[in-house]
Amino acid sequence: MKTMKRFMLCLALGIAMPVTLTACRSAETEPEPEPTAETETDTAAEGIDYLALVNKLNPLPEGWEEALETVTVTNSMEDEVEVEARAYAAYELLKADLEENDGIYTELDSARRSVAAQQEIMEAFTEKYGADYAAKTVAKPGYSEHHTGLALDLYFKIKNDDGSFTDVYYNEDMEKPEYTWIWDRIHEKLAGYGFILRYLEGMEHVTGYRYEPWHIRYVDSAEIAKEIMSQKGLTLEEYLAGKRAPEVEIDLGTSDLFKEEELYDAMLAIKCRFGGWADCELHSIRYGGDEAADAEKLEWLNSLSEDAEYTEAAEFLMDFTTGKNPEDGFNSEYEYKDFQWWLARSADGDWEIVTYGF
Repeated sequence: MKTMKRFMLCLALGIAMPVTLTACRSAETEPEPEPTAETETDTAAEGIDYLALVNKLNPLPEGWEEALETVTVTNSMEDEVEVEARAYAAYELLKADLEENDGIYTELDSARRSVAAQQEIMEAFTEKYGADYAAKTVAKPGYSEHHTGLALDLYFKIKNDDGSFTDVYYNEDMEKPEYTWIWDRIHEKLAGYGFILRYLEGMEHVTGYRYEPWHIRYVDSAEIAKEIMSQKGLTLEEYLAGKRAPEVEIDLGTSDLFKEEELYDAMLAIKCRFGGWADCELHSIRYGGDEAADAEKLEWLNSLSEDAEYTEAAEFLMDFTTGKNPEDGFNSEYEYKDFQWWLARSADGDWEIVTYGF
């Protein structure tokens, strides 16, 4: 999705699981999708595996681009979008269902993206917004699910009284409360056409990414998609690993310095970073309190970053455990308690993770 504050769109990355595959109308009244959309298909069709996991720890499989069959279409903004062929056929059925039965008109913003294009986006975001913001919103080149052609970013159009359409295209607009019902309705119908919602709210420590209601993933099987979507909060990482991540306790405490949404945003930055750590399980995150970020700590944080001009700082504490093959630098099968995270920001900037450890 495009955003008025950013260059293009938020793209997904990262997991935290220890694997190396690593208000709406009642559903009872909606018509059944076309039989072709409900037919279970072979998820390992010739050439590509439709359940391949591509994220922060798992790069695009070797030979994928050579085996991929795509189609290129033009959206309502006159942008060309390249999509894996079977994923596009399924999307067309979903799109027609939504238009005919719900009056919802979707468009494709983005699908397949080359590694070179991803590198350009990463560099642009890093230069403009900083490395932590880029890590939270843009996948590392070679590790983006968009390389597969199976990840689709949607936007929608609103039909006007005169029959014309207005594109709702920017993230800030699509996330407005008055459009929540549109995303709810879209999400309800995804599984019947072999799609899942890929980046779930509250699961940033597993996927490595913030919630994106527009980012859907084709798995080429309505049966598998329904199995995933029917289990609340289940990510593709967890489904493939055969293991649910433990519930995470979040405590933002109270603050006279920051609003709750500001602390929440800082916490999301931490969860997204944690989502790229191999073989680690998150258990809790809590705000360290206003007293932790005094003038001395702020001066210290500024000394750690070249040309930094931070004006505010925050400390968070984390409890997590590692498995047998954790991220480099961590002890195996170890329980970390009160693991410190220090974040800082300038007057008009986003939170940046400056340092972490004990």
